[in-house]
Amino acid sequence: MKLLTHIQTGFSNLYSSKLRSVLALLGILVGTASVVAMVSAGDLAMNETLKQFKALGTDLLSISVSNEPGIKDDVGSLNSLTLSQANNILNADKNILDVAPFVESYNNAQFAGHELNSNVLGVTDGFSRIAQVHLDQGRFISILDGFSFFCVIGDKINVQIKKLTARDALGQQIKIGDSIFTIVGVAKPWAENDFIYTDIDYSLMIPLLVSTAMSSSAKINNVLLRLTPNANTDAVQNNITGYINEVVSNKKVSFRSAKALIARMANQAKIFTIFLGLIGSISLLVGGIGVMNIMLVSVVERRREIGIRLAVGAKRSDIWALFLVEAIMLSLIGGTCGVLLGMLITYVMALVWNWEFIVFLMPPLVGFFVSVAIGIFFGYYPAYKASRLNPIDALRSE
Repeated sequence: MKLLTHIQTGFSNLYSSKLRSVLALLGILVGTASVVAMVSAGDLAMNETLKQFKALGTDLLSISVSNEPGIKDDVGSLNSLTLSQANNILNADKNILDVAPFVESYNNAQFAGHELNSNVLGVTDGFSRIAQVHLDQGRFISILDGFSFFCVIGDKINVQIKKLTARDALGQQIKIGDSIFTIVGVAKPWAENDFIYTDIDYSLMIPLLVSTAMSSSAKINNVLLRLTPNANTDAVQNNITGYINEVVSNKKVSFRSAKALIARMANQAKIFTIFLGLIGSISLLVGGIGVMNIMLVSVVERRREIGIRLAVGAKRSDIWALFLVEAIMLSLIGGTCGVLLGMLITYVMALVWNWEFIVFLMPPLVGFFVSVAIGIFFGYYPAYKASRLNPIDALRSE
């Protein structure tokens, strides 16, 4: 019953000094809102980044083959993978489900005499499966195309072509380097992904054998793989390295694993979240100091009240509890309003940046309980000071 009495008395005292109470509330509210908004926004940003990887799948592995430091290619030596060797990586380990070698070629592209903003990729049919390239029209590059001059264009290339002609791009011809290619497929918009560095929307995808024939610098040194879900990535990498060392010499084999990248990003996200939380906590600390200041002023103004309570039999613990409850009530109300405001700010940020809005439980809970802890911490000293007042000195005060 004493607690209920303290709460009722606390509400009455806070209401009697509304302006002072509101100012103290604002400090806690702004601090809590900043913590919740900053941490939640960091979680949403990381969620959006991870969605890009998860859209392709977490069972991807990328291979990059390069020269060992200080070693140059010798004329006539086996200095890069052939198409058959690259495809045979599929047999290097039983956990490899699909293989997609590809080549980045640096050739200019033109349509109807106009330069296109584009990049050229030499690919096989496996590239569309692993990179999730979906077609809007036509077909993708086939293994049967061989040295045929066919190409599949990305969505942004299609947009550029539509500005130059009223006809559909499918079936029209495009110049890549000194060669004329026929467009056999148009890709749908591709969700950009950090695992695959190139932007498919701006890509002209041609048969891999054609790309290597067009340029002597076009080497098959990049391969995308899809693995079984529970594959031991380290073991797969060792088997692939052993196979590549057998077919080509003096090569350094580098790997990028989607699972490893996601795990690394998750760890970075934790550090980033803690960093944002610490920055937001500074304003929450300022709010706590405001609560302490308000409570200290309240103790000075209510000295006679404290003296009377002590004189009529109130215990020092009752005085301590009364002032501590008031501080906690300020923090509870400010913390609750701050959590709601922080979530509202996060929702607006998600709308502005077109992110998926997800309510993460940890930021609101942490913001709320930290605000309460701040109230207890900064309310303790004023409550203690009030409980230690001498009744006679308190009654003598004006």
